[in-house]
Amino acid sequence: MKAPKQPQRRARIAAISYRGLSRLIGSLTPEYAERADMTVIDKVFDEATEIARELVMRGQVDVILSAGANGAYLADTLGIPVVRIPVTGADVMRALLKARKMSDHIAVVTYQQPNSELEEIKDLVNLDIEQRTYTTIDDAKETFRELAHRGFRVIVGSSLITELAEREGLTGILVYSRNSVRSTIEDALEIAQIRYTEEQRAERINAILSHLNEGVVAVDAEQKVLLTNPAMETLAGVTAENARGRRLEDLVPELAVGEVFRHGHASLGRVEKINKRTVVTNRIPIRSDGDITGAVLTIQDAQAISRADRSIRSRNRRTKFLAKYEFGDIAGRSPAVLRARELCEQYAETDATVLITGETGTGKELFVQGIHNASRRRNAPFVAVNCGAIPDNLLESELFGYEEGAFTGSRRGGQTGLFELAHTGTICLDEIGEMPVSLQTRLLRVLQEKVVLPLGGDPVPIDVRVVAATNCDLKQAVEDGTFRRDLYYRLNILQVNLPSLRERGDDVLLLSAKLLRDKLGSLAGERDVDGLVERLAPYLQAHAWPGNVRELENVMERLAVLWAESEDFLSRNVERQLRTIVPEFFAAADTPPPEDADSLKEFVERTEIQRIRDAVEECHGNISEAARKLQLSRTTLWRKLRRHDQEGATATAE
Repeated sequence: MKAPKQPQRRARIAAISYRGLSRLIGSLTPEYAERADMTVIDKVFDEATEIARELVMRGQVDVILSAGANGAYLADTLGIPVVRIPVTGADVMRALLKARKMSDHIAVVTYQQPNSELEEIKDLVNLDIEQRTYTTIDDAKETFRELAHRGFRVIVGSSLITELAEREGLTGILVYSRNSVRSTIEDALEIAQIRYTEEQRAERINAILSHLNEGVVAVDAEQKVLLTNPAMETLAGVTAENARGRRLEDLVPELAVGEVFRHGHASLGRVEKINKRTVVTNRIPIRSDGDITGAVLTIQDAQAISRADRSIRSRNRRTKFLAKYEFGDIAGRSPAVLRARELCEQYAETDATVLITGETGTGKELFVQGIHNASRRRNAPFVAVNCGAIPDNLLESELFGYEEGAFTGSRRGGQTGLFELAHTGTICLDEIGEMPVSLQTRLLRVLQEKVVLPLGGDPVPIDVRVVAATNCDLKQAVEDGTFRRDLYYRLNILQVNLPSLRERGDDVLLLSAKLLRDKLGSLAGERDVDGLVERLAPYLQAHAWPGNVRELENVMERLAVLWAESEDFLSRNVERQLRTIVPEFFAAADTPPPEDADSLKEFVERTEIQRIRDAVEECHGNISEAARKLQLSRTTLWRKLRRHDQEGATATAE
C-alpha cells in the first residue's frame, strides 16, 4: 500500500532587486503563475530588508530571490533562504559583446569579489577590459569617476551598478540574462518546496514532542537551543519562547551539554537535581558526516521512572517466570543425594505429577527447578508458589485468578491466576501441606480436569505439570483429617524423599566449603577455605543440623563475615571461640545425639523446637521477626510450635 501523497503548496517567492533586474524578473513571472506566487520588490539594502522582514513575520514568503550586493545584504540579515542570481561566463560574454558595439574601453564592476572567468574572456573578445570591485555605494561612485576620467564609457554590472553608472554619465549594460534568472527561479521553487516539506515534518515532530512526558531540548553546534517541548518547561523551567537561540548553559547551567561536544560520547542515565526536582538526564550527540553538529538532552522525572519500574517489576512477576537451577547445581556426592537426583532426572522425562518430601532446608525447590529445566517444558514458564506463605483468603485468587468486580477490593481488569500463567510449563506448589482443606477440593478438580475457574469468570483449559513439595508427613495429615485423601493419592504419583543433611555424611564438609567460598566472594582466593573446613569438621559432622542446608548456609555466612574482618580468625582456642560464634554447635553437648533413627528424629525435632523458642524469646515474642530470623514462613513456625504443644498435651493426658 502506497503512502498518501503529501499535499503541495504554491511557492511564495519575493524577488527583491533594482530597476533593470526587477524588470527582467517581472517579464518572467507569467511563466510561473501556476506554480508560484511571485512578488517583485524594486528596493535595495535597508528599504528592501524592512519590506522582506515584514513579509517573513507575516509568514507570506518562503524564499527571497535577489542578486549582487543587495542579495548578500539580505542573506546576512534575514532568517529565511535568499537565493542569489549568479553571473555565469555566458552572461559576461553576452554583456561584453553588447558593450563592444558601443566602445572599445569597457569596465566590469562587481561586488567585493572579481569575476575569475573574465581574464579568459578578455583574450577571446580582444577588448580593453578592466575589472573593478566595490563594497559600498560611495566606493562604486568613486570608481565610476576614475574610470570616466580614464576614458571608459561603458560599465558592465548589476542593476544597481548600471543605474549608478548612468547617473555619472556612463552607459550601463546589465550582466544578468533571462536564462540565469529563469534557472534561479527554478532553484527558488525547489527550495520553497523543500522548506514546506521540512515545515510539515517539523510540525509533526513538534506535535509528538508536545505529547511526551519526557522533557526534550535540541541544540546546534554552538549549543544554542533549536527546539524544546512543553514537558521541559514543567521539569526544568525552560520555555520555547525564552530558550530559542540562546545557549543552554546560560539558561540552566546544570543542563549544559558541553561534555558531549568535548568527548563525543553520549551521557546516559545521570541522576541530577534541577530546580529541587530529582531527574534522570540523557545527553546524546548529533552527528553529520562524522562531525558533531548538535546534541539532544532529555529529562525524565525520577519519581515517574520509579513508578514505571515498580509497574514493570509487577508485570514481570507475572509474565517472566524462570527456573534458575539445574541438576548440575546440586552439590553433593553422598549416595542418598545421588539416588534422589537420579530419580528426579527420570521423573523429568515424564509429565506426571511429582511429590517431593523432605525436612525444611533440604533444597526441595532446587530439585523442582532441576526437574523443570531437564523436561520438555524447559522453555515454558516455571511458576513457584508457597502455599504456606500466602494468607488463606488470598491463596485462592492467587492460584486461580479472578475477573474484574469478582469481589470487593478486586483489581481493575481482574488478575490472571498462577495456574493459568504456568500454561505449557510447570507449577511448583511448595508447602502443599499448609493448603486449607477448602482449597484442596478446587486443586483436586484442576488436577483431574486440567481446567481452572477464575472467580467470577469462565473455565480456562490449561496444560500444566504439577510438582508439589512439603516438609509435612502428608500420610499422617490424611489420618488427622487435615489433608484430603483423594488429593494425596492424586499428588503422590511420582514420589521422592530428599535426605536431611545429617544423612548425607561428608556432604556437610563439601557444602560448607562451597557455601563459605560463595559468602567470601573475592576474598575466597586469599583464604585457606579447605583448611578451615577441615579444622571445623568434627563440629560440622557432630551437629544434627535441624535446619539442614539452610541452617548450614546461615552458619557459613556468619563465619565468612568474621573471617573477612580478620585473617587470624579462629587462630587459637577454636572451641572457645566457636561457643561464642556458633553456640548451637554446643547446645546439646551434654546430651549427644542418639544412635537409633527414631530417637535421632525425636532429638532433631526437640533441638529444632528449642531453636524456635529461643528465637521467639530473643525477638520478645514477635513471631514474624522470629520467622524471618530462622528463614521460615510464619505459618510453618506456628505449625511446628502448635504440633509440638499438641503432642506434649497428648503425652501428658496419657
